[in-house]
Amino acid sequence: MATPWNSSSSTSSLWAALGQASSVAQLVGVDALGLVSMVVQAALAARRHRDACVRLAQHVELVGGLLGELELDELMRREATRRPLEQLGAALRRCYALATACQDCGYLRRLLLGGRMADELRAAQHEIDMFIRLIPLIALVDNSTNTRRAMQVEEGVLSVVTDTSNHQLRFPTRALEFTKIRVQGATELLNVQEQPFVGKVDLQEQKISNIEELAELCAHIEAACTGFAKFNFFQIVDATNNFSEKGIIGRGGFGTVYKCHLSDGITVAIKRAAEHATVSSELQLAKLHHTNLIKLLGWCIHGKERILVYEFMHNSSLDHHIYNRTKGSLLDWSKRLKIIKGLIEGLVYLHQGSKLWIVHMDLKPNNILLDCNMTPKIADFGSARALSSDVAEERTSSVVGTCGYKAPEYASRGVYSMKTDVFSFGVLVLVIISGRKNTILHKRGDNVGDLVRDAWHMWKDQRLHELVDPSLGTGYEITEITRCAQMALLCTQEDPADRPTMTDVAAMLNSESMSLSMEPKQPTVLSKGSDGESTASTYMGQSSRTIDITITSSAPMSTRVRIILDPEV
Repeated sequence: MATPWNSSSSTSSLWAALGQASSVAQLVGVDALGLVSMVVQAALAARRHRDACVRLAQHVELVGGLLGELELDELMRREATRRPLEQLGAALRRCYALATACQDCGYLRRLLLGGRMADELRAAQHEIDMFIRLIPLIALVDNSTNTRRAMQVEEGVLSVVTDTSNHQLRFPTRALEFTKIRVQGATELLNVQEQPFVGKVDLQEQKISNIEELAELCAHIEAACTGFAKFNFFQIVDATNNFSEKGIIGRGGFGTVYKCHLSDGITVAIKRAAEHATVSSELQLAKLHHTNLIKLLGWCIHGKERILVYEFMHNSSLDHHIYNRTKGSLLDWSKRLKIIKGLIEGLVYLHQGSKLWIVHMDLKPNNILLDCNMTPKIADFGSARALSSDVAEERTSSVVGTCGYKAPEYASRGVYSMKTDVFSFGVLVLVIISGRKNTILHKRGDNVGDLVRDAWHMWKDQRLHELVDPSLGTGYEITEITRCAQMALLCTQEDPADRPTMTDVAAMLNSESMSLSMEPKQPTVLSKGSDGESTASTYMGQSSRTIDITITSSAPMSTRVRIILDPEV
C-alpha cells in the first residue's frame, strides 16, 4: 500500500533526526493491539504538538477498537490478510516514534525538526485513517473465507467520519436484512450482512453489557435533560494532563476526583469512577436543578472508563474549613448560618420539591461543597435512594454512610426514610456550630454520638455558649445559636417519629417569631462499660414498634450483637 511515509524522500533523514531507529526496531515483536496501547499512551504524554498528538491518539484508538473484534492470530496466517496487518504494525511503530519524540522538549531536537514534526503527525494520521477504512474489509475477507459466501458490496468505499466527539463507521451493502453490531471505540453502529462473524461480536458485547447499558442510560438522560452533555474522553485526558496526580482534589472508594481546565476556559471537576463503583444513582442528579445541589454537567464512557463531569467548587468541602482552626476563623457565624439555611433548602427540594422523594443517605461535611460565595452544594449522590412517597420507609441489607452521621434505625436495622437525612442534617448543624466531630462510642451502647449527647446537656443546662466553636469568639447571637441547636437536637432524636420533616425544620428556622415549644428527648444514657464486663442498653422505637437491644463487651475479643424483638400485634 502506498503511503505518505513510503513516498516521502526525506524519511531516512527524519528518522536520523528523531534518533528513534533503535527504539522502533525494538517494537518489531509487539503485536498490533500492544502497539495501539503504546502509541496512545505516548501521544497523550506529549509535551509538544499536543493537539496533533491527541488527534492521532483518537484515530489510533479507533483502530484498536476495530482490531479488538478480529482474530489476529488467524488473520496473520493468511497471505491476503497478513500483509496489510504487517503494514499497519509498521505504521503504528512510526507513530510511536513520532509521539515519543514529541515528549522531548530539548533544544537540539527542536532545532533539527523545526516545523516538520506537525506535517509528519498529519501524515501519520492520514495513514492511520487508511487502515480505519481497511480493517472492516479485512474482517469481511476473513468471514468470506470461513463461510465460503461472498458478500456483494455496492460501488463505493467505506466512509469514515472522525472528529473530536465521535467516530462513525458505515459499510454499504445490498443485503435486505442487517444485524447491528457494536464496535468498541465507536459511537455509531457498523451495519453488516448477517454472518457467523456477528456471533463472535455478540460474545464480546455480552462482556461489556453493563457498560453498554450505562451508556444508553446516559444518552437517554442527555436527550431528556438540558445542560447534561457527553464529553470527549481525549479532551478530558488532555485537560487533566493524563489524569496527573497533581490534579487530584478528592479520593475515596467511589474513585478519584480531578480539577480539570477545559479548552474553552471552563473549570470542572472530573469524577473518575473506580472499577467496582456504581455511578447510575448519581445520574439522577441530571434531573435535579437547585441552587444548593451540585450540578452534574455531563458524562463520558470510554472502554472501562466511567467519568462524570461536575461544576467546580472553588472553596472545596465544608470539612476543610470547619475542622481547620485557621480556615475556621474565616467561616464566621453569618457564613455558617447561611450554610445551614442552604442545606435546609436543598434537602426540602430533594425530599419534596423534586417530586422524586430522594434520600441522600450520606450527608456529612465532606459531601457539602462550597462555591466562591460560600453557598453550600450537597454533593456525592452515590448512595442516594428514591422512595415511593415522602412518608415511605424501606429496608436494605447494605448499609452505607459514615459513622457518626447515620441514623440509629438505619445503622442497626437498615431501615431508611426521609427521616434518615433529617438525623444526618441535625448532626451536621451541631458540627457547624461547634467545629467538633461526632464520635460514636460503640462499646458503651451509643446510638447518637458524643457531640449530640453533649449538646443536649448544654441545651438543658442553658450553657450552649460552651458548644460554640472557640474560633468564632463572641461574633454570634446566642439566640440564633440556641434556635439552631434546639432544632438540631430535635432532628437527632433516636426515634424517627420524633424527628421533624425538613419542611418543619425550614419553618422553625425561618419564622423567628415561632417559639420552639417542642423539647428534644434525652439521648439514651450510656452504659459504664468497665473492663471485662458486658453491658447492655435498650431503646424502644415508637414508629417501628421494635425493641432494640445492644449488647457490647469491652473484652479484648469483644463482639457487638444487636437484637430486634418485634412484638405481636
